[in-house]
Amino acid sequence: MPSSLPLVECVPNFSEGRDAAVIGALAAALATVPGVALLDRTSDPDHHRSVLTFAGEPEAVMDAAVLLAGEAARRIDIRKHSGVHPRIGAMDVCPLVPVRGIALEQCAVLAQWTGNRIWLEHGIPVYFYEESAAREECRKLEDVRRGARAETLAPDVGGPAPHPTGGMIAVGARRFLIAFNVNLASTDLTVARHIAHAVRASSGGLPAVKALGLPLASEGIVQVSMNLVDFATTSIARAYDAVAALAGNLGIDVRESELIGLAPAEALDTGIARHVKLRNWSPDGMILEYRLAKLNLD
Repeated sequence: MPSSLPLVECVPNFSEGRDAAVIGALAAALATVPGVALLDRTSDPDHHRSVLTFAGEPEAVMDAAVLLAGEAARRIDIRKHSGVHPRIGAMDVCPLVPVRGIALEQCAVLAQWTGNRIWLEHGIPVYFYEESAAREECRKLEDVRRGARAETLAPDVGGPAPHPTGGMIAVGARRFLIAFNVNLASTDLTVARHIAHAVRASSGGLPAVKALGLPLASEGIVQVSMNLVDFATTSIARAYDAVAALAGNLGIDVRESELIGLAPAEALDTGIARHVKLRNWSPDGMILEYRLAKLNLD
């Protein structure tokens, strides 16, 4: 793709992390859309969640997101879903991120077009969040999930009832977000929740950090799961150090950390990866710019 063309990253999260055939089918559907390329694919059985990271020209990304929303609703029944991660739909959240040649405000408009098409073509109600939010109460994704589950916040498009199998979807535009988890050598969920509360911004912890304490039954441990919504404000190393210090004060070691999806090169390198005990560290596999270059999208 010529470097003069605008480039958008899309990071849809799906409420399926255990059935490889379903995730494979979603990836195969994505591959049928011209002008987009799959950059990363991550699944977690405890979260019961998968993330497909792809990029391309704006219109192609919109086409792919709309296609995947319908495909997810056909293959995933949200009514039968169980997992430790909060969710409102089969394709739970669909963020669009400007990479090159496009402003965040333009991505917000693209997100609104995408959401309207999802409703019109698949009958799945949509909330708009972050920069594409039509209402202030929908700006934060956690508020959307809370309101949708309590049935106190109507969708922006469609509804009010959820799609029978697809549920609802939050579609938005945002800057780069780093999904970063720290796994503790402990089975005590109370400890993980205590640490998550201490580090999250909304509780007076680290700025630009969202955090949950979650159990990982398949590994017999607990996890502090974080979204670093502005890595220039709170870096991967700073978030890790805070969690490790709090855990250490309680006599608990950090087992390892993990990255979900990709990170920009300015946020992560070999030194940082070693410092935070990052599992399966690979620049080629974890850094956005490396993936783009490898796929000739950059």
